[in-house]
Amino acid sequence: MSAFSNDLTTLVELISDSVAVVVSEYAKVGHAPPALESTDQDPFHSPELMSVRLKSAIKIIEAACAQLSATVASPGHVVTNKAYNFVEPVCMRVALNAKITDHLLDKPKGLHTDELGRLSDQDPWKLGRILRTLATNHVYTEVAPNVFANNRLSMKLLSTDPVSSLAGHMSDEVMKAGVVLGDVLEDLATNKSYLAEDCAFQRAHSVSVFNYYEGPARAHAFERFGQAMVGWAQVTGRAMLPKIYPWGSLPTNATVVDVGGGNGHATLDLLKAFPTLKIMVQDTRASAIQGRAHWEKEYPSALREQKVDFIGFDFLTETPVTGGTVYYLRHVLHDWADDDCVKILKNVRKSVGPQSKLLINEFVPQYIVRGGLASNTQAPKPLLPNYGVANKRLYQQDMNMMISFNSKERTLDEFIKLGEASGFRFEKLWDGGEAGIVEFVPV
Repeated sequence: MSAFSNDLTTLVELISDSVAVVVSEYAKVGHAPPALESTDQDPFHSPELMSVRLKSAIKIIEAACAQLSATVASPGHVVTNKAYNFVEPVCMRVALNAKITDHLLDKPKGLHTDELGRLSDQDPWKLGRILRTLATNHVYTEVAPNVFANNRLSMKLLSTDPVSSLAGHMSDEVMKAGVVLGDVLEDLATNKSYLAEDCAFQRAHSVSVFNYYEGPARAHAFERFGQAMVGWAQVTGRAMLPKIYPWGSLPTNATVVDVGGGNGHATLDLLKAFPTLKIMVQDTRASAIQGRAHWEKEYPSALREQKVDFIGFDFLTETPVTGGTVYYLRHVLHDWADDDCVKILKNVRKSVGPQSKLLINEFVPQYIVRGGLASNTQAPKPLLPNYGVANKRLYQQDMNMMISFNSKERTLDEFIKLGEASGFRFEKLWDGGEAGIVEFVPV
């Protein structure tokens, strides 16, 4: 029998062993793994709360289940299902705008689509089909015919949860732009261009991402985008930042310059963990205003004690403040083509002191081959070396960057080349799970 099983039995064993690890890790904190139908927050609801062992087991389960399904199912069945993947975010956007999760809050028995339609001003029959499609993908639960209730996944679509803003942003302006990527790549005038004005977002919306949110007509979209970045940071392990770099080794009152830091959501957690630091957030003037409001809500004492400041600037044409201990860029360079990245980093280089450090906190995708610089983080065989579906967001985000900015997520080799072109020397890659920190020092 083993001669005919190929990798199937190994995949099943990986799943079984990893499920045992998940059960064991939950047992350590006195919990059973959560039921999908549960709306309670489980003890490992964010990346920083998980042990390395638990994270690894979950990645293996995700990767092995997907690879097992892709191996045994008919190729036509699998590819057709992939071609229909656009339906899920379309339905999710309807549910978000109708605030279905909000309407279902504290209603464990659910609501009929007639009532949900009345509350959201939607046709109940269309709404029911949309929710059934989502429930088939485990978002919401159909507890009786046309009666839907929240579950573990749908709770992230609550309007007050920043992840719902992320889902709204991706299923609205970004998805509309993604639809025309094929047109951009079929057009000989744009298919080999790396100019931002030739990206799919610009073609779809006739304006760049940076200008899309200007003006009162898109005030809601701008506010949603700000919260989407908070949600993105939560999902990708923003709170891991204090744990993956030895911040405690920095001098007392060290200054961290958060270059392109938006509202400063990433360094907010850092300051809470290391209150002797001083944070300087530098981004656009509009982001500085938004940032003060965010910190006033989330960490007002930092503003009162002048532990954080916000300075508007343009990192393409201006230099950040001088004399910082650490210059930190989180998910900034992936918005820009290589030439612009070098401009940004050269401006940082003008400001750094001889002992300053440059930390670039971004996705660092791997090639899907074994060996190379990232070989110590590769998946066990027969899984794809990059963990396949378990890490697909890194590669989806790379496509998002192509769509939105004509830019990309970068491999470690590519980051090292950018640093060298800007006057920095690579020191170390700090593994942060989903997003790593690439450390440089000035040459």
